[in-house]
Amino acid sequence: MLINLFSKKKTDDELKLIKFILLRFGYRPTDLKYFIKAITHKSYISAEPSLSNERLEFLGDAMLDAFVADFLFKRFSDEDEGYLTRIKSKIVNRKTLSEIGEAMGIRDILRYNQARSINLASLEGNAFEAIVGAIYLDGGYESVQNSVENFVFRKYVNLNRLLEEEIDFKSKLFIWCQKKKLNLDFEVIKETNQGGSWHYEVETNINQLMYGRGKGGSKKIAEQEAAKETLQLLGEF
Repeated sequence: MLINLFSKKKTDDELKLIKFILLRFGYRPTDLKYFIKAITHKSYISAEPSLSNERLEFLGDAMLDAFVADFLFKRFSDEDEGYLTRIKSKIVNRKTLSEIGEAMGIRDILRYNQARSINLASLEGNAFEAIVGAIYLDGGYESVQNSVENFVFRKYVNLNRLLEEEIDFKSKLFIWCQKKKLNLDFEVIKETNQGGSWHYEVETNINQLMYGRGKGGSKKIAEQEAAKETLQLLGEF
């Protein structure tokens, strides 16, 4: 692979790109054309939009979605689909992907029209997805899996922080009620067994007045959902 990669003399920009992919993604490109296209914004080649990274961005988005779903499904075996969906959306949303791209410093290799006023963080997030798409075309799904799990996730995704944000609704509601000197209780109003799995429905009561309701495969999840809906009703979320 090394012989094929370096058999022809590379330009300084190509060598910089190879080094970047190796250091940030832990992947050694075989066919560099995928990666050159992945870092090329349409503003750079306005006359030939088909040479931009937009199609690779679409592919990378699908690859990330599949990988993150698989990762979370295995990591959180006791959580229901609602919880997994919420965590996945926190990881693959536009804001998080832009933050990852910015933390990686993708702008250092990005090809775009610098004469135009462009949101670089957004371009970095798009290019990040496109690079994932390029890795898939160049090395297959296992290469994407290894790169994202062992390099991207470990270095650029604070999964613990994302989880804390997800499970903090109950604590936020308790703090809000304490400040207002209000009593807060969570009451299980329904408890059923569906095919061997328990399902709970919980409501919040503030000073004995019913507010939000939540459902889930555990009391904890149902309470978090109820707290979240209550915060929304109170205008605090």
